[in-house]
Amino acid sequence: MDNTSFLISLVSGGCAGTSTDLVFFPIDTLKTRLQAKGGFFANGGWHGIYKGLGSCVVASAPSASLFFITYDSLKAYTKDKMPAAFSHMTSASAGEIAACLVRVPAEVVKQRTQAGVLGPKTSSWANLQYLLQNKSGEGVLRGLYRGWNTTIMREIPFTMIQFPLYEQLKKTWSAYDKTEISLLKGAICGSIAGGIAAAATTPLDVVKTRIMLHKERIGVVPLVRQILHEEGPRVFLNGIGPRTAWISAGGAIFLGCYELVHTNLETYAAKERLHE
Repeated sequence: MDNTSFLISLVSGGCAGTSTDLVFFPIDTLKTRLQAKGGFFANGGWHGIYKGLGSCVVASAPSASLFFITYDSLKAYTKDKMPAAFSHMTSASAGEIAACLVRVPAEVVKQRTQAGVLGPKTSSWANLQYLLQNKSGEGVLRGLYRGWNTTIMREIPFTMIQFPLYEQLKKTWSAYDKTEISLLKGAICGSIAGGIAAAATTPLDVVKTRIMLHKERIGVVPLVRQILHEEGPRVFLNGIGPRTAWISAGGAIFLGCYELVHTNLETYAAKERLHE
């Protein structure tokens, strides 16, 4: 990947991540409260649905940029070395791991704020200070990256469904129309792919949310056993409606915005090269 391609992926990813998170943050808050122990109303209900927005916005652009830089670079490198579906799966999985270096700490702070772990009126900054000062005693990095394993466990299956499906839908629609797919149709493909991936990975998202919100550090297996014993298996589908709606619509904006900015920047870069 040359410098121009790197910058195009950086800017396109940043715009896509920030715009999506700003638009759909309230739905994410509702989903988090539905999944938190005690249920929706015990964790804030309809009040303060923009709580935690600060940590989300700060992390949106860097995490999305990291994802697309990794995804685009690896996809270009592997496209002639393996089947398209495997290339997309591998590239997207590597992109998610890179993005999670930024996303996981931000999500820990965001979800603690959304669920009012330190109290109903605490801010993202207060929750971040709590973690940085190691008041829980588990260690700063352990606190900030709590839920790393389950986030990766959720994100890789999600992205292995979403991106190959997205690329295949675009390819099929383009072949059917016998022309380059439009930005609107690309956004629709992103919406369909995101919705299917979101619904399929909801149980993993519930486990990830519970681990991040748990008062003490807890492993995946003990937590799953605890949930099954205390609340039953239906809990693993809590938040499936808001999550699917949010990511389905978010997929349209995220991938649509990415393609829009990416296409315009590539066109501009091509014109600049002609004038050199």
